[in-house]
Amino acid sequence: MAAYQGAEKPEDLTRLFVERANAGDAEGIAALYEEGAVMAYPPGEVTIGRQAIRELWKKVLEHAPHFEEESPLPTLVSDDIALTSTIAKDGAGARAQVVRRQSDGTWQRVLDQPEFVSPQ
Repeated sequence: MAAYQGAEKPEDLTRLFVERANAGDAEGIAALYEEGAVMAYPPGEVTIGRQAIRELWKKVLEHAPHFEEESPLPTLVSDDIALTSTIAKDGAGARAQVVRRQSDGTWQRVLDQPEFVSPQ
């Protein structure tokens, strides 16, 4: 994997995701995740591992979607683990990620729930 700028704080992950997604960079998006990360996407499924997340984003980005940065809600941090979240601008409810500080001080996603919708 190419060298990418890491997230210096948990909240940076959202900005880096938007920048890389809008650039069509699935490899760069995958770099935001730990090797064994789990993402609850597509809806009703889970995608496990950085390689699978990379392949998923390659397919999604083929359609050239546009992403907008979402303001983070207050981040909860306990030592090297943090919970980040945003209110989705696209009507998907909320988004939440569990992230972990890496040995180099940067942060990566461990668990990613990109869509929470209220039960009807």
